Amino acid sequence: MTEDSAVRRVHIIQGEFKVLNDPNAVLSTILGSCVAACLRDPIAGVGGMNHFLLPGSANPGSGGGDATRYGVHLMELLINGLLKQGARRERLEAKVFGGAKTIATFSNVGEQNAAFAMQFLRDEGIKVVGSSTGGEHGRKLEFWPVSGRARQYPLTGAETQKTVALEQRPVPVSKPVESSIEFF
Repeated sequence: MTEDSAVRRVHIIQGEFKVLNDPNAVLSTILGSCVAACLRDPIAGVGGMNHFLLPGSANPGSGGGDATRYGVHLMELLINGLLKQGARRERLEAKVFGGAKTIATFSNVGEQNAAFAMQFLRDEGIKVVGSSTGGEHGRKLEFWPVSGRARQYPLTGAETQKTVALEQRPVPVSKPVESSIEFF
């Protein structure tokens, strides 16, 4: 079976990450100013992708917010998910995509997202083996987590605007799980 005829297609939306060790799976997402980091351990045969909207992390005084929108949170979740599946930190390699400036009149959060991802990976000692960031149009991304192959398709102006609209809608904040543990 070839990588193009992947049996399992898993779509990642803003605020999500997935880790897979299935050679017949492909992860996909649509990016505007958001960034997706694709990491894998070629020896363990495991890889994953995240999709974040904002660089850094939430301001402590900002009333909480949804941590899944922020790069720090999703980068940590992705790395920890890979380690739980047998990856070793020193073998991780990364590819970074997205970060377009999709609306000329807005600040360039896409550039900030891409710069954050690259700096985070440098700080963690994770080798970046490929990247495609910036530009004025969004992109559709496919990543095969076991082989590390990545493919992107540029979006047209209309498709990019649709992606921008999705990125600007509020992400529902999940309620904390009720705990039955009582501390004395």
